[in-house]
Amino acid sequence: MKKVAFYTLGCKLNYSESSSIGRMFAQKGHTKVEFNENPDIFIINTCSVTENADKKCRKIVREAQKINPDGYVAIIGCYAQLKPKEISEIPGVDVVLGAAEKFRLADLIDTFEKTTSGQPAHVIASHIDQAIEYHTSYSLNDRTRTFLKVQDGCDYPCAYCTIPLARGKSRSDTIENVVKAAREIAARDVKEIVLTGVNIGDFGLQNGERKETFLELIQALDEVEGIERFRISSIEPNLLTDEIITFVAQSKRFAPHFHIPLQSGSNKILGLMKRRYKRELYVERVVRIKELMPDCCIGVDVIVGHPGETQEHFEETYQFLNELDVSYLHVFTYSERENTAALAIRPIVPKNLRAERSKMLHILSEKKKRFFYETQIGKTGKVLFEDEIQDGQMLGFTENYVRVAVKYDPLLINETKEVRYDYINTESLMEVSEIHEEILAH
Repeated sequence: MKKVAFYTLGCKLNYSESSSIGRMFAQKGHTKVEFNENPDIFIINTCSVTENADKKCRKIVREAQKINPDGYVAIIGCYAQLKPKEISEIPGVDVVLGAAEKFRLADLIDTFEKTTSGQPAHVIASHIDQAIEYHTSYSLNDRTRTFLKVQDGCDYPCAYCTIPLARGKSRSDTIENVVKAAREIAARDVKEIVLTGVNIGDFGLQNGERKETFLELIQALDEVEGIERFRISSIEPNLLTDEIITFVAQSKRFAPHFHIPLQSGSNKILGLMKRRYKRELYVERVVRIKELMPDCCIGVDVIVGHPGETQEHFEETYQFLNELDVSYLHVFTYSERENTAALAIRPIVPKNLRAERSKMLHILSEKKKRFFYETQIGKTGKVLFEDEIQDGQMLGFTENYVRVAVKYDPLLINETKEVRYDYINTESLMEVSEIHEEILAH
């Protein structure tokens, strides 16, 4: 039996899949260990979103070789699907598996032999059109929350994005299977499930036909006993219907927290990006959420420096976000990706301008987050405490995604307690002075 270690780059979806593949190895008698515990097999789950994918992959492979020069190195994930030949030539890599093959890794690993020096790695990667199967995945034992995959792939060909090339067409689990997985997770005393996927609002496509809807999914999950709260990871504004917003507002378990990709506040740039909405629709969604859930946390994805973005377009985006009642931003700096439509768009934004614009939006995000936190002072919320210590304090998130800090108490780990918000500390965390049922001395 082998010792197997994982290193996961990228999104919550990758974490859910790494965890599930790890359990496949455990079912075969192998032992999952930490990366630095001299494993026999290193599995690196890669991401393709940033231009540093190659650099990160090479660095992790080098570290694996330092830890165990005889260790077997397998590369999976989005970058592995997009650039299998390139990865196969990285010294130390033994096998590269594509999107359609990665869930077979535990079955295939015994048939592989370590490559000798100078030989390219073994590549098992089909064309992305072959990635049609759906594999239920969720993370366990990694953190207080569990990431549960409900959907994979994407049918939206945004100009800047390689995800459809890396993960294939949109496809989903069934509501029955998702509910079953949620009950399995609840049996392990997990308190929060984060629903994740590539385009989860498109949930319900099975074999190319729409069988179910995302609204029906969350209605079913709301009835699952044992899970205290569900969180929606990210949902496209054109798929975030009024029915979904209304349901979350009155639900028993869904958190008042939405993460809604915007990408640009300029309709011109949204058109160049091939996004499926205009800024006016985005405003409608935010206004509706705040009407029904005034304390709801709203996060925004935004890209700076996309080809065609002039200074005027950027200023339009900045002003749009500045005036919008949202809580924080995830800022991405555009990077060129092979085989994307954005490469043909002009003018190209110089990298120094991209960095400058990114910095401005990061500062705006901090201001937005602080303002949102300030609106919560004096109110109460329910925080799920994590096994994470920072300067003698333990941390956790409330249902509306306020990051809370309290004095460390091991009895609070993985417990949900009602708190009263007191003030924001120097680390931009919310301090609480009182916990109902328990008083914490500061």
